[in-house]
Amino acid sequence: MHVLDAPIWHSLVGPHAHFALAKGRARRYPAAVSPFAAVEAHDEDALADLAALVPVGEVVAVFAPDPPLPEAGWKRLFRIDGKQMVCERAVAPPAREPSPLGPADLEAMLALAKRTEPGPFEARTVEMGRFVGFKDEAGRLIAMGGERMHLTGYTEVSGICTAPETRGQGLAEAIVRAIAAGIQARGEIPFLHVRIGSPSERTAVALYERVGFRERRRFALDIVQARPLTDRAAR
Repeated sequence: MHVLDAPIWHSLVGPHAHFALAKGRARRYPAAVSPFAAVEAHDEDALADLAALVPVGEVVAVFAPDPPLPEAGWKRLFRIDGKQMVCERAVAPPAREPSPLGPADLEAMLALAKRTEPGPFEARTVEMGRFVGFKDEAGRLIAMGGERMHLTGYTEVSGICTAPETRGQGLAEAIVRAIAAGIQARGEIPFLHVRIGSPSERTAVALYERVGFRERRRFALDIVQARPLTDRAAR
């Protein structure tokens, strides 16, 4: 199996191991960092480790296994279908470079993510990697993006979002180019995920293809909640 077929697992046992909450053959990010969780293999022992790792009632995101997670331990809230894209071509940096974002920008980053919903973005998501953005003349953050999962040889481009009133100015493409070019400068390959059926899917895919990304595979992501103890006992 290629590492990109199980990016959460390979991130949490690789470059992001310092984030990992672990139980046997299960790993997860702290909830304040990211909702992602994974198991080494979808067998009974590993799934039992995952159930022990996630507190009852808490929600995590896992790449959809086959067969699905057992209903005795998990309630599937919804499923996200997506495309995984990878960029193996050299990316030209943007003509206009975005500025680095740091702890002082956290409140503005959380507010922009809440407005635009680029995917999971929590209070400590910024710790996952480098983030950059653009601000308007009044100093308000209007576009941002950064790095999320880190695998050996690969880094995910994520959190790309632009304030609705400033779309169409090329800010998102400049951010994607800056992040992807920075990843390549480290000798790594950028990859990313796009939600199928989202309002921005078509424009996002067109942007990523312009930069040099290609579709690698399709996937499903399950958002699941650990069932209450009473439910587990009843089953």
